[in-house]
Amino acid sequence: KKMTVKAVKMPCTAPNVYTKVPDGGWGWTVAFAFFFVEALTYGIIKSFGVFFNDLMESFDETNSRISWIISICVFVQTFTAPLSTVLSNRFGHRFVVMAGGVLISTGMVTASFARTVVDMYVTIGVISGLGYCLSFLPTVTILSQYFDKRRSLVTAVASTGECFAVFSFAPAITALKEQIGWRYSLLSVGVLQLSIVVCGSLLRPIIIKEQEEVKAQPPEEPTETKYMLENEQTRTSIESIDSGVEITTSPSNVPGNAKAEPKSEEPKEHVQILVENNTTPPEPKTKLLDFSVMRDCSFICYAFFGLFATLGFFAPSLYIIPLSLSLGISKDHSAYILSAMAIAEVFGRISAGWVLNKQPIRKIYIELICVVLLSVALFAFPFASEFWGLMTCSIFFGFMLGTVAGTHIPLLAEDDVVGIAKMSSAAGVYVFIQSLAGLAGPPLAGVLVDTTQNYSSAFYSCAAGMVLGAVFLSLVRPCKAGLCQGQQQHVEESAAEVVPDLPDDFIEMDIGKAENPGKGSEST
Repeated sequence: KKMTVKAVKMPCTAPNVYTKVPDGGWGWTVAFAFFFVEALTYGIIKSFGVFFNDLMESFDETNSRISWIISICVFVQTFTAPLSTVLSNRFGHRFVVMAGGVLISTGMVTASFARTVVDMYVTIGVISGLGYCLSFLPTVTILSQYFDKRRSLVTAVASTGECFAVFSFAPAITALKEQIGWRYSLLSVGVLQLSIVVCGSLLRPIIIKEQEEVKAQPPEEPTETKYMLENEQTRTSIESIDSGVEITTSPSNVPGNAKAEPKSEEPKEHVQILVENNTTPPEPKTKLLDFSVMRDCSFICYAFFGLFATLGFFAPSLYIIPLSLSLGISKDHSAYILSAMAIAEVFGRISAGWVLNKQPIRKIYIELICVVLLSVALFAFPFASEFWGLMTCSIFFGFMLGTVAGTHIPLLAEDDVVGIAKMSSAAGVYVFIQSLAGLAGPPLAGVLVDTTQNYSSAFYSCAAGMVLGAVFLSLVRPCKAGLCQGQQQHVEESAAEVVPDLPDDFIEMDIGKAENPGKGSEST
């Protein structure tokens, strides 16, 4: 019987109840909300560089001290990922995202009145950073729950909101600063980010009710019905009712002239058993943070992949312009290189989603190929010596970065990693581990650049991290396959231990019990 997707109509604030993952429905609205959440979080973070010169002039600070604003913000965003998971499981994704939108807006608006760079560390770095975590992670988690076959494609397309935001926000904020100044521009950005609250209100929870379809299977219902009817008609003894073998296997096993008087409690007891079997067992409580994922070898390998791969995500965006200037390329042409990288990233995200949407396909292997090619792109940057060389490397890197950046978190929902049931907790732990590389990566690359006086060393360090990430990613599938085989073997051993506990003459004993009353009546 083909299972149909059926949504129970409820008020807008109530959860959506489906019989299976809808692969659409209200999920399209959630994808729409995720597009804007991505634009108003990561899009703003990547566009914040337009304020750097104004902040250095206003606070009379160095570039490195101003850059710590975003460094602290990104670290807090990733470090507090487990907190986001706990709050989402306790209060729901909608409430957490709306609260995150309020925190982001509060931090940005308050930062527009800051008098020192330390004030910026607190307002944008800590307050808005926490808000970014509460807004982004629950949104991508609930989006994955609404889709199954289309999950990779929808998530990749929706995540392009970040790229489009970089195109639109950077020139728009620059033009706005010339009219009203950087403080009122920052205030306007904070007010705009308050619309994350509206996006969060669209994140209706989803409930999958698969148990109802399982109970309606044809083989089970006729058996129970036949069991009850024959029990009522034949009025068999309590021994036959307990076993249920003679009645359900063959009509010939039922003695036609059985005159044994049934006990009055038997029908009640039997009906009570049927009711208990047909009632749906209570659903277990959802753990606020399921640390059992840390015992999964495949997840551990995937987490190490994220840890080392994060080292390679930031280098080109931070160092491509200094590298191009060191090669004698003008500032305008350097900006073109960065824009080309962002455009290529959009196409990379969409292409990865389209490829991963194909069935059947082992998505983890496609991700591995993309990571290897991303490592090649990082190694290629130091060999570029002029504008078109850097442009080619940037386009190639941007495309491959899009294939990985838009899919590495949604891939946690695949069975090769942890599966959709544990994705919420796994995403929190995974992003938390990434925060360590996000905090240590930029200073490490900076130390290498200061030591060697060459920007190429930053790209080499990031390429080395990406290669290590590829090694751990290649171990994810073997670890999962070995774990599954071990669990299957354990189940078979458990089943083998349970079988001897049952009597070997189970059926013969019941037949004997049914024949004995007949013999007893003949003798009397």
